Amino acid sequence: SENVSTGVDVHSLKAPLGVVGIISPFNFPAMVPLWFLPIAIAAGNTVILKPSEKDPSAANWLAALFSEAGLPDGVFNVLHGDKEAVDGLLEHPEVRAISFVGSTPIARYIYETAAKNGKRVQALGGAKNHMLVLPDADLDLTADAAVNAGFGSAGERCMAISVIVAVEPVADELIAKIGERVATLKIGDGRRNCDMGPLVTRQHRDKVASYIEVAEADGAKVVIDGRGIEADGAAEGFWLGPTLIDDVPVTSKVYQDEIFGPVLAVVRVRSYEEGLELINSGAFGNGTAIFTNDGGAARRFQNEVEVGMIGINVPIPVPVAYYSFGGFKDSIFGDTKAYGLQGFNFYTREKA
Repeated sequence: SENVSTGVDVHSLKAPLGVVGIISPFNFPAMVPLWFLPIAIAAGNTVILKPSEKDPSAANWLAALFSEAGLPDGVFNVLHGDKEAVDGLLEHPEVRAISFVGSTPIARYIYETAAKNGKRVQALGGAKNHMLVLPDADLDLTADAAVNAGFGSAGERCMAISVIVAVEPVADELIAKIGERVATLKIGDGRRNCDMGPLVTRQHRDKVASYIEVAEADGAKVVIDGRGIEADGAAEGFWLGPTLIDDVPVTSKVYQDEIFGPVLAVVRVRSYEEGLELINSGAFGNGTAIFTNDGGAARRFQNEVEVGMIGINVPIPVPVAYYSFGGFKDSIFGDTKAYGLQGFNFYTREKA
């Protein structure tokens, strides 16, 4: 701005922070780091990536590719380990900012610990994403979306649809259409042209499967049971097939918890208003979707729902790169979303 006062100009510039840390989850060992590290490096920072110990080799592969492309040594660094490595990043005085994606309890810990040590933090946590289906929706489109968003990546993603909120009278027909599609899915080794693979560990598979027992105890109806699935893969694999549960009580842990597996719950409601209230009363606010052919209802939903990313006849509303990724409530800790313009602002500070 020229001549803001007599003979005085003002200008500002963006400067890098220095060393920044990225702590990434097992489920997307390349994509999630790539939400952060290209922006951090382009903004002039050096990066330390701490990948999940469950699948660490993707980070090494990324580092090798960057090195081959000519990135100078020390600009992108990979740190392997568990909580000890994480705490080192959170506490080290030269690490200026922390980016994290994972479960809500760990996101809260990351945020509180790093902030206490004077760092910038963007900590993305868990989710319980609802899909509101209105009576006028295209149920074939909706069933396709429910299967892809509920069971894709074996449900191990924070943008999975885990609850269908069906405004009656559509639930029975929608459940039948989902069942038809699930029957065609091939479960097995991902190298054999399968639709859905195993879960990440035996412990996690067993935990996810235990929710089916909880549903039965809570009076819900297990329409499709993924336990005992015959998979096209090694018998010792951590298999659990697509599972569909109807009439899930909102008091059940099946409804309340982030299960992080191929378990899709159906909750029946009487009206749009009841469905909206259900979504807005949840602890999480990561992603949501509405399926309808009514443009007014879609516009009303996007204005009234208290969720950070909203799909209109789109089941997983992950923004493209020049928008930013992040939710509301217990789905995010910190003031800044991931990537996009907010990501650039996170990795820079302004001089004026």
